[in-house]
Parts: sequence; C-alpha cells; structure tokens
Amino acid sequence: MLSVTILGNNSAVPAFNRHPTSQVVSHDGTNYLVDCGEGTQIQMIKYKIRRGKITHIFISHLHGDHYFGLIGLINTFSLLSHKQEMHIYAPAPLQQIIEIQLKVADNILSYPLQFHTLTEPAVLVDNEKIKISCFRTTHRIECYGFLFEEKEGKRKLLIDKVQKQEIPVSFYSSLQAGLDYITPKGKRIPNEDVTANPEKGKKYAFCADTRYDESIIPHIYGADAIYHETTYLDNMRERAVERFHSTTKQAALIARKAMVKKLLIGHFSSKYATLEQFLQETKEVFPNTELALEGVTYNIH
Repeated sequence: MLSVTILGNNSAVPAFNRHPTSQVVSHDGTNYLVDCGEGTQIQMIKYKIRRGKITHIFISHLHGDHYFGLIGLINTFSLLSHKQEMHIYAPAPLQQIIEIQLKVADNILSYPLQFHTLTEPAVLVDNEKIKISCFRTTHRIECYGFLFEEKEGKRKLLIDKVQKQEIPVSFYSSLQAGLDYITPKGKRIPNEDVTANPEKGKKYAFCADTRYDESIIPHIYGADAIYHETTYLDNMRERAVERFHSTTKQAALIARKAMVKKLLIGHFSSKYATLEQFLQETKEVFPNTELALEGVTYNIH
C-alpha cells in the first residue's frame, strides 16, 4: 500500500492553523519524509507518524518553508538514540548548512547521516519494493519534484485452484514468484493455472514548487496521484508567474494533460483564510481533485 500523509500544506508563512510544506509517503512499513518545513516534527507527534520508520528524507529546494524544520528533526533523532543510517537527498548547499549547525552546537549524532546531492533528473532509490526518482521543476531557485513508483508485487494465489491441485503450503511462495509446480508423479501444473497477475504498482508524484511548466508531464504521466502546488487562485496568474508559482487551474491543467488519476492541491498562500474556492476552481478543470488537508492520509489507488 502506497499512501501520503500531509503534515503541512501552506506556503512561506504559517497561517490559519496551516503549516509549511511537509508530507510523509508510506510504503510497506517505511516512511519517506518529503520536505521538512517549520513545525514538521510537532506535526509528526500530533498525527502519530512513526519517526523511527523514516530512513530517507527528500528536500525539494532551499527556501526555508521547505527545510527549516530539518535541523531540529535531525537533532531529535540523535537525542532519542537513533542508530539507523539516515539518507538526505537535496540540492548541494544543504549539506554545508546542516554541518555548520551541528558544528557550532558541538553535536555528534548517534547515527550515520548521509547526504546525496541532487543535480539532475535521476533515480535516487531503487530496491525490490520501490523506485524513487527526482525531476526538475521551474522555480526561482534550483528545485526538484519526486516520483514514487511501487514495484509490482507477487503473483496472487487462486487458493481454490491451488488446493484442488493439492499443492503443498510450503510451495506457495514459489507460486507467488512465478514457478510452476511439479507433482510427486511428475505432472507439471502451470503457474498461470493457479495464480493471477499481481496488481500493477502505484505511482505518486510530489511536484514541488513550480511555475506552470509542461516539461514535468513526462515524469508524472499516468500517475495514480500527484501533489501540485496551487499557491494562488486563478485570478492571480501574473503574480504566480512573478513568484514562480502556480494557480488552481494551472495545476488542474497539468493533471489533465498528464492523464493522472487524482490531484491533491496545496502550498496555499497565507493571504487566503479559507480554501473552498481553491477546490472549486481546480475541479472546474480536473474534477478528481482534493485539498491536501493536514493530518489526512490519502491512499494511492
């Protein structure tokens, strides 16, 4: 199961009980932190996010509302005697920033901290369960989005047919791996007779801060869900261009052109006290849109 929990959905300034950008992508018992705005670890406590399950942190860019909570979280892990290696993926200057903060405080972490510099679109994590890659977005400074692609699972047992063929339980894992079964008498039971194809892996994209930019479409095309910023309502397109951000209908158009299944919108400007109009405007162009609300976990279907 691939899911995303929103910890912060506001833009630069905390306002109206909304917090700067942060979210946790969860998959098969592992939590991946995406951006770490001010107050992230407080939000983790509030919404019962298991910090010990976090091994990878992805920082899209170095505007404060996307990483000012990071040094506090790094320090908390150490105070709690965390031992597991932590990997941070971010533009190059972040490593120097964090190392200076640790040095002046004379902090020695209880765990290894590994920095991975983002410089271009690339695969960042690739294991038997998930692939995570980054792509460039068009923002005022160097900025990256992240794509989470769940690997295809094991084949599904058609248990009635498996039992009818009297296949022993000890061979079930081999069936799920795609192997045929040979009976004690030498008869071959084709795997496809007793199993079904696994579900296709799900895809989720965090599109980060960006102007309207169709160059991201190939990276997110066909995703089951994407998170795209909507800093402004659509009557402020000129302001969006000036500030390297997007509007409601621009995000919706990207979602529609990328043929994604679901759109989550966030990064709301603190000039807006309520969010209903954001949802209304976006749904006019892309109906399957939801507000990315803090504390809500969205399962990627």
